[in-house]
Amino acid sequence: MVEKYEESRLYRLRHSAAHVMAQAVLEKFPEGKVAIGPPVEDGFYYDFDLPRPLTPEDLEEIEARMREIIKANEPFIYEEVSADQAREIFKDQPYKLELIDGLEEGGVDEHGNPVDEKPVISIYKSDTFVDLCRGPHLETTGQINPKAIKLMSVAGAYWRGDEHNPMLQRIYGTAWLSPQDLKQYLQFLEEAKKRDHRKLGRELDLYSISDAVGSGLVLWHPKGAMIRHLSERFWEDEHLKNGYDLVYTPHIGKADLWKTSGHLDFYAENMYSPIEIENQQYYLKPMNCPFHIEIYKSDIRSYRDLPLRYAEMGTVYRYERSGVLHGLMRVRGFTQDDAHHFCTPGQMPEEIDFVLSFSLNFLRSFGFNEISAYLSTRPEKAVGDPERWQAAEAALEASLKRAELPYEVDKGGGAFYGPKIDLKIKDALGREWQLSTIQFDFNNPERFDMTYIEEDGQPHQPYMVHRALMGSMERFFGILIEHYAGAFPLWLAPVQAVIIPIADRHVDFARAVTADLKTAGLRVKLDQRSDRMNAKIRDAEKQKVPFMLVIGDREMENNQVDVRRRSGERLGALSVADFKALALKDVAEKLVG
Repeated sequence: MVEKYEESRLYRLRHSAAHVMAQAVLEKFPEGKVAIGPPVEDGFYYDFDLPRPLTPEDLEEIEARMREIIKANEPFIYEEVSADQAREIFKDQPYKLELIDGLEEGGVDEHGNPVDEKPVISIYKSDTFVDLCRGPHLETTGQINPKAIKLMSVAGAYWRGDEHNPMLQRIYGTAWLSPQDLKQYLQFLEEAKKRDHRKLGRELDLYSISDAVGSGLVLWHPKGAMIRHLSERFWEDEHLKNGYDLVYTPHIGKADLWKTSGHLDFYAENMYSPIEIENQQYYLKPMNCPFHIEIYKSDIRSYRDLPLRYAEMGTVYRYERSGVLHGLMRVRGFTQDDAHHFCTPGQMPEEIDFVLSFSLNFLRSFGFNEISAYLSTRPEKAVGDPERWQAAEAALEASLKRAELPYEVDKGGGAFYGPKIDLKIKDALGREWQLSTIQFDFNNPERFDMTYIEEDGQPHQPYMVHRALMGSMERFFGILIEHYAGAFPLWLAPVQAVIIPIADRHVDFARAVTADLKTAGLRVKLDQRSDRMNAKIRDAEKQKVPFMLVIGDREMENNQVDVRRRSGERLGALSVADFKALALKDVAEKLVG
């Protein structure tokens, strides 16, 4: 059984380090106001309302004081209190008083997060610091390794995530069990920084986001667009080979469509304002599902027609707050590689096996071989017959077992309209990313009155399965950039080879080689600049071009190219035909090493 982070010693350690940090901050700024400070993945943070902006020197001073507090070995003491007692304790802390009101009313925890039950109001004390907290913590501050903590950065954060509330200062820190763990983590951060898709996107001229166009709206530059084109072409070919029908749908739809689908009831805050056209309201589509349903409903369907599989690269638009936008990973307009399966109940197990296998093979083609899954089951509030839920969950779980795919069950984590499988991949740095989703839907078939004619001649309701492989092209591209550190495998590289003539007398032969390789379908570029050969090679390596083909007198005489890989490995002189065969073989096999 995998230990949950919230139950681990590392979680308690970071929770405890957060309290130690808060004590050090309030000692430096006695008039400061403290908000919330939870552990997070790889560390912790605390939000403060302070009299001035923090500096790097402040963080050094706070970190030094934290080590002194740790050395004092103060105990963490738990105590349950009434709402009135809590108000007295925190009478000078307005953010805590607001949280206490929420705790007393019920429905939120001490961090302001929604909860189902009315929580107990509790505090934790250590030395001079006290906070609303349910824990867990270590027994004493001395159990924190003072050489395995570090304050990382300061950022702005609105109180409770609402831009109408005060802007606070959020201090991020990290804490580990040993100095060695901290060192490894800092090395990991350095590598992640080098791979940051925003940095590489600029350096490799792949994409940009322009203030003149709008935040969260991506401009694909020629190199990035080529990678997208290659990915989409592979996506289309694989779908057509596997029984999908490709469809295209509009970018807007009438308000009534989104009322029927439930989006205007449950998803309106993520949709853009309506567009008035001839006295009717239209909305930019946040999802493709209702359009695919309308294609299904455009004709009478028989059980003999099913399963139907509709797939679309459909651009959708969702409102995201500016504070959460993040390069390609969180945008406002994105292309979703959507598919919807419509099948009979009897076809369901085989259809789930198919879509799971299809998803796994697709992800592995891009070099993602470490894949795990989460199975999310029926929540308390759900639509659809419980027996259908049970059958759908059983089909999903059985398919995961047949695929021998490691998975965890997220009990009650399904959407109100159906259970689902989420597929997560690990990238080259071991980070986990959720990509593919296989989602049952008992809601839309009912809302849209979808039917098919069964053998008995009567209309029956089909099962509907939502499926996305990459999630969105934008986010998937961002993950690819970071996974490969911009050094894309040959089949995806926007420029596969740069041809470098050493002197002007080699240019004509280099042009002929360029034309030959382009005719064969390879993406090559001729570098005719007057720069020295080594400078051209360095530039090609910086641009992560897989091959550099150098041409001098000997190569020209023997109809050869001197082949170098971007890694620095030299393959030596190869005939043009041999290089062409080598490259085309790698492309055909989609080698990702």
